Amino acid sequence: KKVNWETLSKKFVNSLGLDFSSHSTQIELKDAMAFQLANAHNLNNVLIDFAQDIWLLISKNYLKQNLKAGEVGSSTMPHKVNPIDFENAEGNLSIANGLIIALKNKIQISRLQRDLSDSTVLRNIGSLFAYIIISLNSLKKSIAKIEPNKELILEELDNSWEILTEAIQTILRKNGVEDSYTKIKSISRGKKLDYHSYIKIIDDLKINKADKELLLSLTPKKYIGLADKLAKSSFKS
Repeated sequence: KKVNWETLSKKFVNSLGLDFSSHSTQIELKDAMAFQLANAHNLNNVLIDFAQDIWLLISKNYLKQNLKAGEVGSSTMPHKVNPIDFENAEGNLSIANGLIIALKNKIQISRLQRDLSDSTVLRNIGSLFAYIIISLNSLKKSIAKIEPNKELILEELDNSWEILTEAIQTILRKNGVEDSYTKIKSISRGKKLDYHSYIKIIDDLKINKADKELLLSLTPKKYIGLADKLAKSSFKS
């Protein structure tokens, strides 16, 4: 009986839950694996960026860490609560990325399709994903221990009237004031505005009454636009 070897081979490979490659060199190409490693590398970078940003927010006291009994904060300063889990996640993700780069670059190259040097490199793929899993567990653990320092955040907002200069120059443009951005920059750039200096700027503006009343009704705490709505919708999606 004549056998259609291509059809039989495809059926056999597919029965093992694998994708069949009808054309290849003398070895199975590892391009798919390289793409998967590249995706993991990109994801790790997102998580490293997240861990670093949270670390900075903690250092600025915008985020507070809940105390855990028996946990050591610092070898010399007992009062400290270090963001150790975020630091561990960042470090382990960096190691994982280093392994990914080494593996991805290696598996795409084979001397005359007979080079077996990639076999010893591939033995590290388990370690690579182990570092990622450890990092994810560290992030999960650390996220559960933080909360916003609402008092400090509100205090800084109430003392940051200069952020409303964005609203002022936008209203000036609406009223047809030429070079509105430069005008506001000249009186506010690098300066710390309080409530009274903000009100004075508004009083001196030559704009219509409705827009002036709108600007006078604003406060730094209220000036959030659609941020609240967009943040909630992002979690739903």
